[in-house]
Amino acid sequence: MPRFTDLPDLALRTFGGSVVAASDESFAEKENLIRPGRPAFRAETFGHKGQVYDGWETRRRREPGHDWAIVRLGLPGVVRGVVIDTAWFKGNYPPHASVEAAEVGGHPSPAELGAARWTEIVPRSGLEGDAEHHFDVADSARYTHIRLNMYPDGGIARLRVHGEVRQDLSVYDGLSLDLAALQNGGLVTACSNAFYSSPNNALAPGLARHQAEGWETARRREEGNEWLVIRLAGRGLVTLAEIDTTNLLFNAPGWLSMTGLDGDQETELLPRTRLQPDTPHRFRLAPAGPVTHVRVDIYPDGGLARVRLHGHLA
Repeated sequence: MPRFTDLPDLALRTFGGSVVAASDESFAEKENLIRPGRPAFRAETFGHKGQVYDGWETRRRREPGHDWAIVRLGLPGVVRGVVIDTAWFKGNYPPHASVEAAEVGGHPSPAELGAARWTEIVPRSGLEGDAEHHFDVADSARYTHIRLNMYPDGGIARLRVHGEVRQDLSVYDGLSLDLAALQNGGLVTACSNAFYSSPNNALAPGLARHQAEGWETARRREEGNEWLVIRLAGRGLVTLAEIDTTNLLFNAPGWLSMTGLDGDQETELLPRTRLQPDTPHRFRLAPAGPVTHVRVDIYPDGGLARVRLHGHLA
């Protein structure tokens, strides 16, 4: 698996992504492209349009051209890689696809997006049926929208757009914000164990619906403890931590501590503190100077549904 898949999916619906327009969606809805989770399929499940697919499927094209879908990224940023998944599409997948990107400010309409300046980030490439296709992206520009082109028609189950968040934080000048949030540019840069689920889940927007939507480690059998390091959205003063163990009934950590990192300097933000299972916790943090990273230690192991670190940009 390419390393870019460790980065957040900027297009994911649960991160605020939206499929704002498509040339056609006669057989299966465009919104399925960015749904979380693996595509599902039940053979011989027919609706009034034919076999039901958990993906985006267009009609059989009888005129020149190709089909396309435009996705507004929930997390604007630098795209490092794209996954085009044709799962379950075996006799109706497109033989080729390409991906374009654009940066459009404000809240553009589909017509305005159609007239935008688009940059090709994945050239026209061959596809196979019922397969994941991984494409590295070398472009370092910031983008807000993605256009998926398929040639000429057919079905694609999922589109994943992995990258690094580059949010415009100027709206927060002088205001408090969650410095750890994925949508603001926070990112887990190191983690001791991610056996069951990604540590970046703990920085995701919204509430975790079940324990798989948080971060959970394997059971630790040796001395020590598990930990993660969060790169904040910007160097800032962290004043309040929200630590949520919701849905973690028998696998929540027993304790937690937090350390602020700024270059070679380390500052204790929260001493080792008792946690409860299936509980949202709020802690006022010790006064400290600006930090760029926060290390969260859990003892000895377990999981966290969400980590919120509120404060001000320095």
